[in-house]
This record gives sequence, C-alpha cells and structure tokens, in this order.
Amino acid sequence: MKIHNHIFSAALAACCAFVPAAARAADLPPLSHSLTMQAPKPAPALKLKDLHGRTLDLAQFKGKVVLINFWATWCPPCRREMPSMERLSQAFKGKPFVVLAVDVGEDPDTIESFNSQLDTVPTFPILLDTRSHAMQSWKVAGLPTTFLVDKQGRIIASAIGGREFDHPEIVKTVGVLLRK
Repeated sequence: MKIHNHIFSAALAACCAFVPAAARAADLPPLSHSLTMQAPKPAPALKLKDLHGRTLDLAQFKGKVVLINFWATWCPPCRREMPSMERLSQAFKGKPFVVLAVDVGEDPDTIESFNSQLDTVPTFPILLDTRSHAMQSWKVAGLPTTFLVDKQGRIIASAIGGREFDHPEIVKTVGVLLRK
C-alpha cells in the first residue's frame, strides 16, 4: 500500500506542477480590438534603419495609411500581437497600406531570433529604435503602443496595449481610411 500511495502522491505532485503554468496561460487577458480615434495631428518624424540596414522615412509613405507599432521582443503583449499584425498587413496587400514595427532598444540578432520562433515571419518592415529616440519623440509611455497615420501623414488613432489587429473592427477602420 505504501508503494501505491507514494506513486499516487508523486503523480499528483507532477500533475499539479503543471496547473499553475496552464492557469497563467488561461488567465491572460484577451487582446483588445479597438483603437482610440482622435483629432488628426501631424505625425512626428520617423526615420530609422530596418533589419536590413535600409533607412525608411515615414515621409516616403505619404499617400498611404500607416500603422506604426512600438514594441520589443521581451514584451508579452507585443509578442502576442505580432501574428495578427502580419495578418492585417497581408489582408491589405496591394493597397496603399503599410505596417511599420518599431523595435525599441534591441539589436537585429535579438529580433531575428524572436522572428524565427514565429509560425509566420513578418513581411512588413521592422525598424530599429536602438536608442529610444523615436519612442521619445512619439511620446510612447509603454509597450506596445500603436498609431494609425492617415494618407496625409496625420495621427488619427492610437492604442496602448496589445491588440488583435486582424479583428473586424480594426480591419474596418483601416478600410474606411483607405477609401478616403
């Protein structure tokens, strides 16, 4: 009987060891699906190198709707929203729409390592804000923070915290901007 109790106790302990991790995963709040619309205001300058060393300037995207997301690989909601950002980018492929992901404070190797863990590697540009200067000029208070810039180069919506970017509400907002 002692052997059976020992085996049962060990099995119960092993089983319970996994419950907290599973509970934590289940307890993650869902990503939001809304953007806060605001009175249009000119977007600050944004000129950074991408992972391939090319310099991209927000000014070159005038005439396009641009979703700008400030993020980092160490940020759990940033990690969770990346696949939906790629799906949004693909949904509007061939339209005047661009996603720019601005990584704050990390090097290309860290980002490439993160990308290799994703089911689908992002096809949109990932820009490097290694010294957080862009983050400061855009007045980003926390990660992730997202801005939606209209075709005239004005910020018209923003969001702090993780988003499900391919949610119908966000897709509709982008679609309306593209028709303007």
